[in-house]
This record gives sequence, C-alpha cells and structure tokens, in this order.
Amino acid sequence: MFWFDPTAGEIRARRWQRGLRLFAWLPGLIWLVCVVISTPLLRASDDLLEPERKKRGISYSHDKVSETPWSIHVLKIERGRADFEFHTTVAKGATMGLGTMTEQMKTLPPELGKPIAAINGDFWREGRQPEGDPEGLQIMRGELISAPGGRSCFWIDANGQPHTTNVLAQLKVTWPNNTVTFIGLNEERTNGGAVLYTSAMGPSTRTKKGRELILEREGNGEWLPLRAGQTYTGRVRETSETGNSPLSPNTVVLSLSASLAERLPNVSPGAVLKIATDSTPDLSGAKTAIGGGPVLVRQGKTVSFSSAPARHPRTAIGWNEKFFFFVVVDGRQPALSVGMTLQELASYMIKQGCREAMNLDGGGSATFWAYGNVMNSPCYGHERPMANALVLVQKPKIQNAPLEGTVDPPARAPGSAP
Repeated sequence: MFWFDPTAGEIRARRWQRGLRLFAWLPGLIWLVCVVISTPLLRASDDLLEPERKKRGISYSHDKVSETPWSIHVLKIERGRADFEFHTTVAKGATMGLGTMTEQMKTLPPELGKPIAAINGDFWREGRQPEGDPEGLQIMRGELISAPGGRSCFWIDANGQPHTTNVLAQLKVTWPNNTVTFIGLNEERTNGGAVLYTSAMGPSTRTKKGRELILEREGNGEWLPLRAGQTYTGRVRETSETGNSPLSPNTVVLSLSASLAERLPNVSPGAVLKIATDSTPDLSGAKTAIGGGPVLVRQGKTVSFSSAPARHPRTAIGWNEKFFFFVVVDGRQPALSVGMTLQELASYMIKQGCREAMNLDGGGSATFWAYGNVMNSPCYGHERPMANALVLVQKPKIQNAPLEGTVDPPARAPGSAP
C-alpha cells in the first residue's frame, strides 16, 4: 500500500498557498461590498444631478469648505413648474407626534405624487402634550394643523406666492351672547386657557378635567377640515367635565380650563357657537405653511440677529424670482463640519442668490432627505425624530396640465410658486 505523509513544512506551504489565493480575492470582495453599500446614495445623487441636465427643474450640490470646515447640502428648485408642489407632513401621517424624516415620507398619500426631497421643519415643544406639537404655524394640504406662535412662518398664498414673516393668530370663539374668547389650536391647554382640538391632535384631547364642548356641524355651512381665514358654525352635541374627550374627523372639541369656564357662559347641548380662524396677515386659501424662524434674508439683505453667535447644524428655506433653495448645514462634527451661526447662514443664502430666506429647526433635527436617502450627516449619527417636514413633491403626470384659466408653465411670470 502506498500512502503519502506530508511533512510539517509541506503542510505549512500548502496553507500559505491557500492564503495567497484567498488574499487575491480580497480586493474584489472589498470592492463588491463598497458598491453594495454605496449604491443607494450614488443612485440618489445621480437622480438629483441628472434632472438638471434633462431640464427637470432641480439640481443638488454638496458644498464642502475644508478650511472651516463646512459640509453644506443645497437643493435648487426651479419655480413655476406645474409638476412641483410643496407639502408639509406630521409625524403620524394625519396626526401629531414625533417621527424621523424617513418615516414621515412614507406617510405621504400616494395621490400627491412622488416625494423628491425634504428638509426638517419647525421647532416643537418638548415635554408637553401633544408630543411633537409645532411651536408655530402649520398648514397641511389646506388643513390648519397648528396656529402661528411667536416665530416666523413660511407659507404659499392662494396665488402661489411665497412669504415669510411673523403671523399673529386671532383664533376665537363667539358665544351665544356674543362674548368672544380667543383660543389656541391643538396644543397643551394651560391654566386659564381655551384650546380647540381637531382630529389632527390624535384620538383624544389628552386634557385633565375642565369643561369640554363637543361640537358638530350646524347647518350646511363650512366645516372640517379646519382651514385658515374661515368662520365655522358648530352645535354643542354634548359637554364633559372630565377631560380627555374623544376626537373624530367630523367633530371638534372646545376645551376650557376650570378657572376660565367659571367666567364664561354655561352652554348646554344644542347651543350654537361660531369659530373663526383669522390671522394677520390673512392666510385664506393657503394650502402649505410651516413655522420656523428667524427670518435670515429680507430683500437680498441680511437681517440683524439678537441672539449670541453660535455655530450649530442649520436648515433653511430660501428663494428668488427663479428658484427655491433647500439648504442644510451639518454641524457639531469637528472633522466634517462645525455648523454655522445665523449670520453665516444668512450670508450663505445670499451667496446662493436668495432674496428671501428663513431659518428652520436645526441641531440634531437638521436633515436633508432625497430620493429615499438621508444625504447629510445628522450630528447624533442617526435620524432624530421630529415634528414635521417641508417636502418637494412631483405630482403625477395626469395632474401636470395647468388648471383652466392659467397659462402654460413656460409663460408664467417670474415669481410664481409650485
């Protein structure tokens, strides 16, 4: 019988040869892994860069300044496009809360079209109910979700023109004896306060005690969803003294703190109230609005700021006669980007060509999303849940034709909005 017993040296040689063969495969394996990992981001970049070459009206750039350093993401959006629209989101699709940008994009109704890009929106009140309550104005698909607060707002009016300024809320209820009480909207009810709640709040008012009036539609007048600049007539269906009343798409709840209820008319079921959603300036007809602040640029010039200069991650919306701009500045990452002061952000928006610009929430919320990917580097290393977002949507082709009575997009006057 013949058999072979390799020596220890031969065994080591064979192992070495197998190692060399495996090592020869290693560069290819590394390349394959890199391609797989980077493909979604590359695809997103290609989708953003390609449309400008194809006259699709958007272009993306990643501006890197090594000296500071800064990492800045910019989306330039052509105005006057019939197929572009701005929309806002809330975290739970139709109700307030907190959710990441990626989660919020999944809640957009498919009939709106394809979300192309989005930036984070307003500041919100942490530690208060409802969770994710925006500090300022929000209008989502024409529905008034949140009343304006003390900060600036961005909105597009009924004629398609963009604006950014402070908005004074004048929401009020008129009682049967013509007494008028100013009210809040979908926010935490404070002692001595009155708040109107809609189904955008969630399943219930989340209040404790106080007097609550459940209102239903009276007659054939305007009713829900709530819109800015309207007056609604509601009939008291029932009353409650225990708080946390249920909400539905067909009813609203007027919630009064116990101390305020003692000074107001004690109405019974069947009583008719009028609710006005007025504001200054008038927001009638606005379909999209979001809070933020402060204003950065006004008529091409930097606005003065009272706050101390500090560099943070930043998000901004700006525009001129031809373009809108989404801008997100990474920050709190010394090796990548240190962030900007408000003054630096304003100067950068002017450099991009903005005549008007407004700051949005920043810090850990600063997020730039495009084609299914987060393109920037959030300072926490991951997406932070947020209250709302501002989204650029490309409408389905069947909706792209101009409405009757309007001109074709190429012939629109400069300054028209999506």
